[in-house]
Amino acid sequence: MGNPIELTAVLALSYLLGSVPFGLVITKLAGLGDIRAIGSGNIGATNVLRTGRKDLALITLLLDAGKGAIAVLVTRYFVSPDLAALAGMAAFIGHCCPIYLKFKGGKGVATFFGTIFAISPLLGLAAGATWLISAFLFRMSSFSGLLTALLTPFYAYYLIGDQGWMPLAFMSLVIYIRHKDNIRRILKGEEPKIGAKKKADAAAKAEKGE
Repeated sequence: MGNPIELTAVLALSYLLGSVPFGLVITKLAGLGDIRAIGSGNIGATNVLRTGRKDLALITLLLDAGKGAIAVLVTRYFVSPDLAALAGMAAFIGHCCPIYLKFKGGKGVATFFGTIFAISPLLGLAAGATWLISAFLFRMSSFSGLLTALLTPFYAYYLIGDQGWMPLAFMSLVIYIRHKDNIRRILKGEEPKIGAKKKADAAAKAEKGE
């Protein structure tokens, strides 16, 4: 597992990398103000999308995923493969609880996916397929993320053995805690579905004769 100094350095640097609030930085640079003042107040790609800027949402998604992937890959190739999954976990915690924003961050799904793909592309494909199939069947992004988070540690255990599944299980637990409001809405049948806003906007335009 590496010596204590290596472990401490990896966890600290990965956490600081994960703490970088790309969604907030990008929207401010684009002149859109503080992303925390709109929508859910979240700094992730989903809330950035609520600004109407799909390009910025995509950039945020890639950068948030990249935080986890970079932490894993740098640690694997330059420090120790045994610490790679822990580095991804630390970056994930940094995203969810960033020191730069008084520990009020995102929900972690993008960084979770970035970590998964970097740990094992096969594991990433399994998780990605789970999300896509769930999204197609149930039309709920949050539910798809939650289902993927639940199943990924099991995938990891069978696909890559003991290495990595415990940090992923911890990350999954955090994702569920961060999504408590979404879970409540899902149980009540009130969670917005994918494409619902577009359909509502199209109906509104139709009524206006546009």
